[in-house]
Amino acid sequence: MNVSLRVCGAARTVTGLSLLFTAPGGRFLVDCGMFQGPKTLKSLNYEPFPYEPRELDAVLLTHAHIDHSGLLPKLAKDGFRGPILATSATTDLCGCMLPDAGHIQEMEVGQLNRRNHRRGHDEVAPIYTAEDAERLMPQFRTVQIGHWVNPIKGVRARFWNAGHMLGSASIELEFAGTPPMRVLVSGDLGPDTTLLEPPGEAPSGLDHVICESTYGDRERDRTTPAARRQRLAEVVRAAAKAGGPLLVPVFAVERAQELMLDLVRLMQAGTVPQAPIYLDSPLAIRATKVFVRHAAGLEEGEALRQALASPLLRFSETVEQSRAIGRQTGFHVVLAGSGMCEAGRIRHHLKEWLWAPAATVLLVGFQAEGTLGRLLRNGASRVRIQGETIEVKASIAELSDYSAHADGPELGRWLQARAPLKGGLFLVHGEPTAIEGLAQRALALGVVAPAAVFRPLLDESFTLAPGALPQPVAATPGRRAEPEQAGREDWHNARAALQLELEAALDQAPDDAARQRLLSRLRGTLQA
Repeated sequence: MNVSLRVCGAARTVTGLSLLFTAPGGRFLVDCGMFQGPKTLKSLNYEPFPYEPRELDAVLLTHAHIDHSGLLPKLAKDGFRGPILATSATTDLCGCMLPDAGHIQEMEVGQLNRRNHRRGHDEVAPIYTAEDAERLMPQFRTVQIGHWVNPIKGVRARFWNAGHMLGSASIELEFAGTPPMRVLVSGDLGPDTTLLEPPGEAPSGLDHVICESTYGDRERDRTTPAARRQRLAEVVRAAAKAGGPLLVPVFAVERAQELMLDLVRLMQAGTVPQAPIYLDSPLAIRATKVFVRHAAGLEEGEALRQALASPLLRFSETVEQSRAIGRQTGFHVVLAGSGMCEAGRIRHHLKEWLWAPAATVLLVGFQAEGTLGRLLRNGASRVRIQGETIEVKASIAELSDYSAHADGPELGRWLQARAPLKGGLFLVHGEPTAIEGLAQRALALGVVAPAAVFRPLLDESFTLAPGALPQPVAATPGRRAEPEQAGREDWHNARAALQLELEAALDQAPDDAARQRLLSRLRGTLQA
């Protein structure tokens, strides 16, 4: 049996998961995600794929989040014509999310090209357009949880509920041979206690496991939905007392719906003051309609239906409606994307309010290194948003209870339940500290031996065999540059930090002569 695995994304970073499998019967991907975070990492989205898309036979998709599905339209644009296998809910969500991603790229590239034109720079093209994403959708094929399908000859696949978000799945792969080889791709795994999703499931007795490690080094306090609502209530009451808006950067799928349900419950019960709750995200509004269609399969589907009918909720779809929210005064709640503050309408609300002590920003999801959300979480006193420097005077709060990812102990228990593991454990979809934390946990639990834990770099390849350790491939053609630095803060982050430091130093200088001396020294350094 000759099977190889190439890790084409989410290698020692959290976004862009994409795994290329090559077997005697053909080639297929599991996921084709978009890179998010520092600009150097995001630039990989514009580069050619490290393989020929026309030669792929299929894509298996774990779930609809953009860091797992977001480059599918580019894949098709570059020649991929095969089927995309996904659950029904994932297919429906991709029908909303991928055209939205294309639309955002068109808008952002339009703004960039206007700036480039003024600066005399060349224009750039979007990675793909909304029309490209719409054209992709007929390639989706629906699979049922628990049913075997054959993506290529000699390989069969089975999807298992991952408990992460609507439609999410772990994918079991069985490669024909004597004996057959069984591989499990975890996808993103949900925590033990979720509001809407049933607990995840997966098989055991595998040859190789490829596991996410987003929170591999963290242990959250044990919680329940009721306890989580109480902690949310404390933040809401503090925000109301401050007298300004509560701004919540949200991921459009799952986080937005869970928060709407909890906020409406708290306000209707009189636990917190009532106020308008604005969902300022066309994508989240469309995704919410998908949740309603699939409500029968959700743990609190009927409760969500009822909450969505509350007059407390205001859906903001147009730009004019969004701008009107910016003119609101007093306490109100704004849920807007994106969850890491890297794009979307939340950036406009942050520009409007970050400087105000009356405002509160609540972070409820993972904030990748180099993102605006991570800077706020780390206590930045100044940030740059769309070329402007903003003083951070708003209160910054964080609730990890709403994370859709399992924490370290939960990931450890999930891995332990997959035993016996006869081959290798690949840790992906995590920053280096998180990967190392989960690696040590897996070793302590006896899941694998040290030699069986792999922490792949971007574009690193391995050969896989049943019951044997994976073997790294010495040279991988088409490997992208500096894979060890993927996902780290880059020179763009350093430039923004320097600009902020320079502005602060100029502001704090005692007089104009001191400012002139500072600028002269800087100019001398640049000319050296």
